[in-house]
Amino acid sequence: MPKVSNIELIKIGKQPVLSVRTITNAANLPSVIGESFRKIADYLTEINELMSDVPFVAYHSLDPEDMDIEVGFPVPSPLSGKGDIRASFFQEGFAVFSMFRGSYGDMEPLYSEMTGWIEENGYRFSGAYYEFYYNGIEFPESELLTKVLIPVSK
Repeated sequence: MPKVSNIELIKIGKQPVLSVRTITNAANLPSVIGESFRKIADYLTEINELMSDVPFVAYHSLDPEDMDIEVGFPVPSPLSGKGDIRASFFQEGFAVFSMFRGSYGDMEPLYSEMTGWIEENGYRFSGAYYEFYYNGIEFPESELLTKVLIPVSK
């Protein structure tokens, strides 16, 4: 298979986040993600706080009938959660990173390539798969920009 992406190993720092973790299925994924983003954005407005980076979804399980996802925003400092919005951190460590431009449905080759890179370079998966969304459904699918981050360890 030809290489489709630029894959890099990066070091990530500890970062406070607010997120909602839930179980859903693939059919309901877009509405669950949208609802969770709105809930957290409304809470940030309520407490007069801003996000410090673009929104993300962490995929803890990719089973299409039983997806365990975490939807959230990085925030500038540790904040209190509210209801099902929880405060936590991205943990410091290493991750494999790539940027993707295009439809979310076309990301499978990127994930295959990243998985191959991880195995070929002697790393192990050490957490959820993260997607950070730099733009959204208001853009043409061909222009969607997504950062993919997969935590790894040696």
